[in-house]
Amino acid sequence: MNRSTRFISLSGLSGILAGFYAIIGGIIGYFILQRAQINGYTDSIDRMISTPFNQNTSVQIILVAIVVLVLAVITAFFLTKAKAKKYNQKIWTKQSIRLVLNFLAPLSIGGLFTLIMLYYGFIGLVAPCMLIFYGLACMNASHFTLGTVKYLGLTCAILGLLNLLFIGYGLYFWMAGFGICHILYGSIMYIKYDKQ
Repeated sequence: MNRSTRFISLSGLSGILAGFYAIIGGIIGYFILQRAQINGYTDSIDRMISTPFNQNTSVQIILVAIVVLVLAVITAFFLTKAKAKKYNQKIWTKQSIRLVLNFLAPLSIGGLFTLIMLYYGFIGLVAPCMLIFYGLACMNASHFTLGTVKYLGLTCAILGLLNLLFIGYGLYFWMAGFGICHILYGSIMYIKYDKQ
């Protein structure tokens, strides 16, 4: 019964790779911020629109985050598809559609909320908001997939809340949540469900 109500073809390896992508993106982001600090660049919404790309820290960081997201999604799709094929399962079922919808609902709301925070210049709230809403999305979607996803979500949400107490360290919390946690939980999923 549990197999019929849950989408179990999620790949642990995709979580591990997503974690590595996030850490690499975080390191690139760190160097972008260091260069901006050395050169005295500051960002605001007006500057984001009018500043050349090589001086536009916010746009560079957003671009890095988008690249990390796209790589993670593509990797997850292809590795999950390969795992489903290995176990002779369909990738698009009622369960997988429910999983995606329950994941995207809080994530979309969180994304819009984060963009509004960015619009009003609350840059220090961007990383915590991303972690909190991603965590909520994982917890919401976990009802339709492996239970490990719930704990990944809870950990990311807690890291986001802690980040609210340490504004200015968002990049480190972002790397811990999207990087280290994905590697850790992806490894658990890989050992527990993929290596059979």
